[in-house]
Amino acid sequence: MEEPPLDSAETASAPDRTAPLSRLARVLAGRFGGIESAQPDPARKNAAVALVLRPPEGIADAAALQCDFLAIRRAESARDPWSGQMALPGGRLDRADAGLSAAAVRETGEETGVDLTRPRALLGRGEALRPVAVRIPPLTIWPFVFRVDAGTDARVASHEVAAVHWFPLRAMEDPANQGTHTWRYGGVVRHFPCVRIDGQVVWGLTYRVLTRFLKVVRDPAAP
Repeated sequence: MEEPPLDSAETASAPDRTAPLSRLARVLAGRFGGIESAQPDPARKNAAVALVLRPPEGIADAAALQCDFLAIRRAESARDPWSGQMALPGGRLDRADAGLSAAAVRETGEETGVDLTRPRALLGRGEALRPVAVRIPPLTIWPFVFRVDAGTDARVASHEVAAVHWFPLRAMEDPANQGTHTWRYGGVVRHFPCVRIDGQVVWGLTYRVLTRFLKVVRDPAAP
């Protein structure tokens, strides 16, 4: 099932305990294991997405919630089950990829022009997730967290991408942005929690990746 939205009152009053970027690799490894622990699911197709964090200018060791994250709006396509949706850059694992994190690096470069190959850009992995939508084939999606330099730019670099955005990660927790997205397919109607930022709707799998990441950086010691 989809994750419920963060409780607004709890979020508004929670102390800012988010891990700084210098400790984030340790936090992620402690929760999910090292990068090498992400191994393709042999029973399903596999894909990887990149949660790319960009710190603000002038802050030597920014906290996670001070960062922007990179999002794309997928191009409209009848062949794409995520057609027109907001997403994190990423895609299917290719046979030529050295591993799942390499797939996230490659796809991010191909889609947004952002280079994630520099040393120490990869901070860690998140929890593997499986989409629940009826249109999507059996698939395991592996999130990886990266950091880039302040001022890093992104661009539309693929016909599969309609737009790129840098959104404040903190906007995901703003109660004013919380809402519900209605999804229809054939005769099926479902309602999912979402966040609306700058006129864009973040819901579904992308919402799940981001909210689960926020729970980890909010309280690294929590189960």
